[in-house]
Amino acid sequence: MTKLNLAINGAAGRMGKRLIAIGSTDPEFQIVGAIEYERHREIGRDAGVVAGIDELGVQLQPHLPEGTQVVIDFSVPDACQWITEQCTRQKIPLVVATTGLNPHQKELVSNAAEVVPVVWSPSMSMTVNLAMKLCSIAGGTLKNAPSGCDVEIIERHHRFKEDSPSGTALKFGDIIAGVMGHSQHRHGREGQIGQRPQNEIGYHAVRVGDNPGEHTIVFGMLGETLEITVRASSRDCYAQGALQAAKFVVKQKPGLYSMYDVLGL
Repeated sequence: MTKLNLAINGAAGRMGKRLIAIGSTDPEFQIVGAIEYERHREIGRDAGVVAGIDELGVQLQPHLPEGTQVVIDFSVPDACQWITEQCTRQKIPLVVATTGLNPHQKELVSNAAEVVPVVWSPSMSMTVNLAMKLCSIAGGTLKNAPSGCDVEIIERHHRFKEDSPSGTALKFGDIIAGVMGHSQHRHGREGQIGQRPQNEIGYHAVRVGDNPGEHTIVFGMLGETLEITVRASSRDCYAQGALQAAKFVVKQKPGLYSMYDVLGL
């Protein structure tokens, strides 16, 4: 079997380490690149050792290696912008899992998809994407509830997460707003703000300990409530989903793809 040459951007981060550890055991991949910014304290060390496994013979470096066939980006917005530009220039398929991108960076990813195939998703988890599909069905059904339907999104992540609400929570909201017609997005509540509007989606971000990710979407009506909850017990689900996306994207024509496409939802 010919292996795919995989490079990981953000390789010394929490998700990057899991991608190194899990990807190194996948018979379909050869890890050829472990990318970090040039002043990172781990630059020059073996990526396997940094990830807590045996040596891989691949050092953390601040550049994209020659011969890379697919890239997974699990980094920060500025690093995502850099790797997107590199992949566009070198015509390398790309998986983007970084959240918190600004409008310019989002536009860069969209433009890259005109040149190379790109899988772009705020969550690489199979169950999160299935939950999104279920929320779409629920929202489309409950939008005509006689008493109206209130939607609240509660998400929990670890204390180190920098963006809030999570990109996944915002994606849940976009999906639900699209099928229910809600136009207002409120982030938290405080004070005498008056009665809750019917066309509002509320977001509440909790940051505690080492929680790898949890989302609860509440559909509240008068007399009954539906909750859809998805929880990660470790980061491995995101890594496995990203690796699955990498296998998918290398077989595609240039274009913008989601985890729905990867999973056939």
